[in-house]
Amino acid sequence: MQVKAPRGTADILPGNTAKWQKIERIIKEHLESFAYQEVRTPVFEHTELFQHGVGQGTDIVSKEMYTFNDRSKRSLTLRPEGTASCARAIIEHSIYGGVLPVKWYYTGPMFRYDRPQAGRYRQFHQVGVEAFGSNSPYLDAETIILMVEILSALGLTAYELHLNSVGCPVCRQSYRQSLIEHISPVKDSLCPDCQLRFQQNPLRVLDCKVAACHEAIVGYPVIHDSLCVECREHYAIVRTALTDSNVDYIHDDQLVRGLDYYTNTAFEIHIPGIGAQSAVGGGGRYNGLVQALGGPYLPGIGFALGMERLLLALDTLGLGESEAPGVDVFIALMNDRFETQALKILNKIRKAGIRADKDYTGRSGKAQMKYADRLGAKLVILIGDEEIEQGFYTLRNMQTKEQLQLDNEQLVDSIKQIMAN
Repeated sequence: MQVKAPRGTADILPGNTAKWQKIERIIKEHLESFAYQEVRTPVFEHTELFQHGVGQGTDIVSKEMYTFNDRSKRSLTLRPEGTASCARAIIEHSIYGGVLPVKWYYTGPMFRYDRPQAGRYRQFHQVGVEAFGSNSPYLDAETIILMVEILSALGLTAYELHLNSVGCPVCRQSYRQSLIEHISPVKDSLCPDCQLRFQQNPLRVLDCKVAACHEAIVGYPVIHDSLCVECREHYAIVRTALTDSNVDYIHDDQLVRGLDYYTNTAFEIHIPGIGAQSAVGGGGRYNGLVQALGGPYLPGIGFALGMERLLLALDTLGLGESEAPGVDVFIALMNDRFETQALKILNKIRKAGIRADKDYTGRSGKAQMKYADRLGAKLVILIGDEEIEQGFYTLRNMQTKEQLQLDNEQLVDSIKQIMAN
């Protein structure tokens, strides 16, 4: 038996959870200020959902999914991303029959079998948003603005926003043919993955990270030149809306994203100062996804941010410090006969919203005071023979070393008053 976490996973211990909680709190506040509501979907789905939704020929489906058969021989997959699950929930619960657009957000673990490295895990965590029911380019702009606002609130202002349009199925078909004609003469020079991608979805060759593939297809036609009038106008409005909102972006012809469900607007956001894994999030429009999964035509747009990538960025840039919360009050017993009284006091002050604790290991009085200091206690309530006999509590300020004698009725109000100063 290996007493060790599986490769590509990591324990998030109490020393680090304070950072996670701080980031999650900031993100949640922004999401809700943009009228998004939380949805929680299962961490595993029927495998067909991702095969049809994400795309059979994508790296995620062909190489990275954690798929298994349950006891009834049904093929299930740990979710590799969140959009397909949200689309499935939209269909299953007939959400499309209500008030549109629907604006959802989710947080939680995703799973992909990938080579672990800094900021990349096999179990990783995402915060994502999905807006279903509108094809407005202004919703595209709002979605991008939300992502930018979140990064700015975290202090990650030195970002690069990459933007492109991958068109609609009609104009993309024309572009696909142009790309095939350009790549066909050099297809044998592509990496094995791109040779397979070329057969299934040639646009994904542009998304390859192998430098030799980009050298082989140099001078390739760009999709922007093949956009139909409607897609060109949609993209122009998105760009104008971002410019008017003082959001800088880089038009990136190479940005096509790796999933088959994208249409029109595609975007990624990078933090250049954190190294090779600079992409902290991205997304785009997926107007055909719900229909491809068996629902009605329902346009949508969304993005996901990688929590591990955000933490890597914050730590690399020296912005990730956050202290774990300690306790406000510690109860130190000078005699273990007073355990019952201590529990009563703990319950009382905790009900008042005050973080409190005591020793449960039989430490001496001196050791309890050291333990209280390690916990970051601001105040210590001392309970000994004298306190019990005379009916008061000794409250010690750990910073000023001052001590007060208080009766039971004064205790909570005095603690609150001292902590407020």
